[in-house]
Amino acid sequence: MAREDNRETEEKSPPKKRMRTGRNLGESSALLPRAGPRRNRNDGGQPEEAAAEEVAAVAVAEKPTVAAEPAPAPAPAVAGESYLPGLPDDVSLEILARVSRSDYTTVACLNKKYKALMGSGTVYEVRRKLGIRREEWVLMACGLMPWEVFEPSRLRWKELAPIPTDDQCFKCADKESLAVGTDLLVFGREVEGLVIWKYSWVGRQWSRNQGMNSPRCLFGASSVGVHHHHHHRLQQEVAIVAGGCDMFGKIVQSAELYNSAEGTWTALPDLKSGPRKMCAGFYMDGKFYVIGGMSSNTTYVTSGEEYDMERGTWRVIENMYPNAISGGGRSPPLVAVVKNELYAADLMTNQVHKYNKESNTWRVVKRLPIRANAAHGWGIAFRACGDWLMVIGGKYVNQSDAIVIHSWDPDDLDHGAERDWNVVAQRTTSAGSFVYNCAIMGC
Repeated sequence: MAREDNRETEEKSPPKKRMRTGRNLGESSALLPRAGPRRNRNDGGQPEEAAAEEVAAVAVAEKPTVAAEPAPAPAPAVAGESYLPGLPDDVSLEILARVSRSDYTTVACLNKKYKALMGSGTVYEVRRKLGIRREEWVLMACGLMPWEVFEPSRLRWKELAPIPTDDQCFKCADKESLAVGTDLLVFGREVEGLVIWKYSWVGRQWSRNQGMNSPRCLFGASSVGVHHHHHHRLQQEVAIVAGGCDMFGKIVQSAELYNSAEGTWTALPDLKSGPRKMCAGFYMDGKFYVIGGMSSNTTYVTSGEEYDMERGTWRVIENMYPNAISGGGRSPPLVAVVKNELYAADLMTNQVHKYNKESNTWRVVKRLPIRANAAHGWGIAFRACGDWLMVIGGKYVNQSDAIVIHSWDPDDLDHGAERDWNVVAQRTTSAGSFVYNCAIMGC
């Protein structure tokens, strides 16, 4: 069992079952200079060449082979400086993009040009263009405490700054969350209506985001990674939300697409099967799906719908989420897609089911490590994180509440192995062990 950890900079010992390296749950960490970086105090001076050369040497050592891609757009520059001495900036950017994003804060401290670069978002754009493996981080909120971030590749925790609002309605009301690219969106309700707060990982701050065209809550949603826009050949991090309730409680069937690069919402065609709320969304086979939910306060929906992003059309899949899976629970379906395969948590039997795309059926593959039926599916997170299925929930340890993160590799099914869930991390908390919100950020 992993040790308890309450500090941002503390390192954890690895769990008994060897977790995959950064190439599975995130980029392996580049070792930046361990000595405190020297800041360039001359506004117009040269960068600290020794530190920059060390960054280049380590990053080149970890450089994987990738297909040739168009040169990235230039980042904001500081006159008279280069990112890495002796190298053009486009080559330097490709090297810096391969540094683990866990170290971007450290890189930003090297000099003014690095600070401007890391605050511009250009490095993330280069990572996407080069197809560099995404690093997944777990973001969660328990009670009224600030959002926390867990880095699986380093077994490290950190806290985000609190959302800068004094609205007590927002603080106490139910919220939903979604990670899109380098943005964390938190959907909630303030006195004046439904709102969206956004945390930018590039800017390291919260801000009010543009609202949806049709504001809603209790919707199904998923980010869809990199979407290639067929008109402009742009790579965009987007998300889709579908269904839900408006601020007056009316169940809706509308859907919208979020563009993280512009922070804007675009209306999509309505769901074909009618209104639904408390549904779940996911991305699989290059398409967005919405599944389950309720069409009224007493009627459960067993169908799913598939949205073809190229054609802009919905297709109904009957009996994709039968009542036997939902078990009459009150939480939205707990589903996750790992390696393009769909899994769901059965709230009645506390088992994991795997979906068969060809036969439109489910089968039991494993037992959950915690009781999903204790609160009808609420208070736990069932998520995909890289190549792993993660279940996050509460536990009472040594007279204290604790959050426990479990992981399981579905490849065990193909290899005939029956390994138990791995305890990745455990952390005591004074805010309670009920997981209100959880999102996986990969970029």
